[in-house]
Amino acid sequence: MTRFTIHSLIVGILLTAGCGRVTPVDEIDVASSGIKLKELAARADSTANWPVWRGPNGNGIAPDQTLPTTWSETDGILWRTDVPGRGHGSPIVVGDQILLATALSKEQKQLVLAYDRNTGDERWRYVVHENGFPSSREVHQKGSNANGTVASDGQRAYIAFFNSGKVTATAVDLEGNEVWRTELGAFNSKFGFAPSPILYKSFVIFAVDNRGGGYIAAVDSESGDIAWRIARPAENSHSTPAIANLNGKDQMLISGCHKVVSYDPATGDENWSTNCTTETTCGTIVAGNDKLFASGGWPDKQTICLTGTGDKVWDNQTKVYEPSMLLDGENLFAVSDDGIAWCRAADSGDMRWKKRLGGTFSSSPMLCNGNLYASNLSGETFVFKASADGYEQVAVNRLGSDCYASPAVSLGRIFVRIGIGAGSDRREQLVCIGTHDEK
Repeated sequence: MTRFTIHSLIVGILLTAGCGRVTPVDEIDVASSGIKLKELAARADSTANWPVWRGPNGNGIAPDQTLPTTWSETDGILWRTDVPGRGHGSPIVVGDQILLATALSKEQKQLVLAYDRNTGDERWRYVVHENGFPSSREVHQKGSNANGTVASDGQRAYIAFFNSGKVTATAVDLEGNEVWRTELGAFNSKFGFAPSPILYKSFVIFAVDNRGGGYIAAVDSESGDIAWRIARPAENSHSTPAIANLNGKDQMLISGCHKVVSYDPATGDENWSTNCTTETTCGTIVAGNDKLFASGGWPDKQTICLTGTGDKVWDNQTKVYEPSMLLDGENLFAVSDDGIAWCRAADSGDMRWKKRLGGTFSSSPMLCNGNLYASNLSGETFVFKASADGYEQVAVNRLGSDCYASPAVSLGRIFVRIGIGAGSDRREQLVCIGTHDEK
């Protein structure tokens, strides 16, 4: 049975069941698009740049560097600047600029913002969309209209927004000028759009799972033309894919829609699919040593380890829903939504230790110099050792009122997007934590 036939059957079932607006996906393959994947020049020093969601390697691990472990509202802060509107996308670092996406609800504007990494001064802003915002019932009360993290290859910055009933990808140069804009497809929203773009050579890849008919599209980074687009199940899920080399092969991995699937990022062809996790996941898969790890979600829960060919190694009935996990050698670390930090043996899934930190978590942990950094929705960042021997706290630092976004790291500095205040008085800031000496 072909991929198109399977998707048509799914569409028919959903139409019969009356589950809402279904929009069949027009698939595109690389043969018909004529877009060729190209190798790009090596990116700049990874210690200076944090160019995509979860950092240089998309796994939440920062290259070793001298990084602060303690700070407060007044100590260890190099600068802080107000961010207009609201967004849960994390900052990225590209050269001497910090980029992030935001949304102004009253004005109905979705923007990309750029700040000077040394001073926090705003360099430029580009309004990607004006008007066309979804209704309040189409966005989760905990979400925003700018959930995704910007990605950059050092030449351009890429972002996708849900606007006017569809998801549109946009590229701007690093001076804030639009380069291209491409409509990826329709989006039947249950809770809003969340995934971030990822980069694979000359392709920018966008996952758009949704209950009207999901899809993943690879776009040529220079022209904005769609190189390939594949259909996914018509189910609600929010995970950003991960690129990993497993068993000697580059694989694009994504959880959600009741399965973990591996695709060839060059073509979109499916390598394998394993029924697991649940319908809705948010976290990004982590991988290493020819194994991968996924967790979620709603309405069921599961944490699972698979081989690079999709065979189950171990699983259990626990979940890490919004945050992503982190793999450090033989140890799998996580902080769950309800504030439980834990460490499991990667090869067996055996629990090495767990510790209640307190609070609830949406952001994903970051690892640097053997320390894990994890921020909760009360404005606390827990710093603890990435050790299998037990929970060893280094510090607890309070900054602002909440933190939905994950940190970016560059040259000994931590860049965080925080909320200050609550309700209608809530506002956001971008904060630089570090010392005055960059090494």
